[in-house]
Amino acid sequence: MAQSPRCDKLWASPGNPGIAEHAECTALDMADHAAVAAFCRQHAIGLVVIGPEAPLVDGLADSLREAGVPVFGPSQAAARLEGSKSFTKELCQRAGIPTAKFVRCTALEAAWGALKQFDPPFVLKADGLAAGKGVVIAETREEAQHALAEMFDGRFGPAGSEVVIEQFLSGEEASFFALTDGETIVPLGSAQDHKRVGEGDTGPNTGGMGAYSPAPVLTPPLEAQVMREIVAPTVRTMREEGYPYSGVLYAGLMLTPSGPQLIEYNARFGDPECQVLMMRLESDLVDLMLACAQGRLGDIARPALADDFALTVVMAAEGYPDTPAKGGNIELGEAEKDGAKVFHAGTARAGGALTANGGRVLNVTARGVSASEAQRRAYAAVDAIDFPTGFCRRDIGQREVRRERG
Repeated sequence: MAQSPRCDKLWASPGNPGIAEHAECTALDMADHAAVAAFCRQHAIGLVVIGPEAPLVDGLADSLREAGVPVFGPSQAAARLEGSKSFTKELCQRAGIPTAKFVRCTALEAAWGALKQFDPPFVLKADGLAAGKGVVIAETREEAQHALAEMFDGRFGPAGSEVVIEQFLSGEEASFFALTDGETIVPLGSAQDHKRVGEGDTGPNTGGMGAYSPAPVLTPPLEAQVMREIVAPTVRTMREEGYPYSGVLYAGLMLTPSGPQLIEYNARFGDPECQVLMMRLESDLVDLMLACAQGRLGDIARPALADDFALTVVMAAEGYPDTPAKGGNIELGEAEKDGAKVFHAGTARAGGALTANGGRVLNVTARGVSASEAQRRAYAAVDAIDFPTGFCRRDIGQREVRRERG
């Protein structure tokens, strides 16, 4: 956004030392909609971009629109696509969108009984927002019963007061992104992320340990099929039912032998997928977002992305995703040479030193003409960083690198 000629001033809340190089950071309570709207009036804000899912589900976009402020991001009613797994699954049923068979459960004993409708492995999802960690894949019925008991006992907080049990889908996962103003829909790009904390896709799910873009497995014919069978029916149904969707639509897909199926939607760009998409984006991001906010996406040029690959590696704090260690010192060194970019997530300044202040701390990102080159450059940047209390996966993008090497 800061690169756009249309952006003469950028604010970020709460911000971090990385974005502070491009924006003025300010402390705003996102739950205090009146205070956010007052800030926008005071500073004559021309566009608000709501990054995280919680303020979208809380209806911040609605409050700002009522105050006359253009917003990139869906309304509270439309953000249920991410805020409620059962809402999305039931919408898929109504719209004929391909997705896994499911049962929505509101009590533990009913959930135990519903397991009989599925074969292992069992996919168990907290219905609400759980910071990307509310999914359990249980290999046996006993594991599933134990996980359900934990979920209904508060493992994921209020997000787990309802649980969706899904059929396990086999295939390769990919992510597809589209922009929409509620009427016009344009494809943006594809990516693949790595959710498990450990190499070889082992360990618990996280918010994401790395990603790359594009995802060649999502071929142009498959992208067209996803637009036709999944994204377009979603946008059309939401418009027809009275809660039009505006913003970015992030479809998590499983590429099954019978075709793409929707796993879930995010109502925002997502992290770490956003980093790799932005590294490839050649269009003016502010133009695209403002067109979505003002309902004129059909009047501007479609987004253009470079043919290069971009790959990002998450450096996380020890203990993530359970209890990450805060306060570890970070020295970035010469990480950003050779075209690499270090995006900050959970960082802070303490006495002038850069420190870890969250679970996922840095996204170390690079471009290359191939996945192999982007991977090599990204890990060279990782290796230039001194972060003793941090760790990362060393196999981000490995599946695509293997395909390149035959």
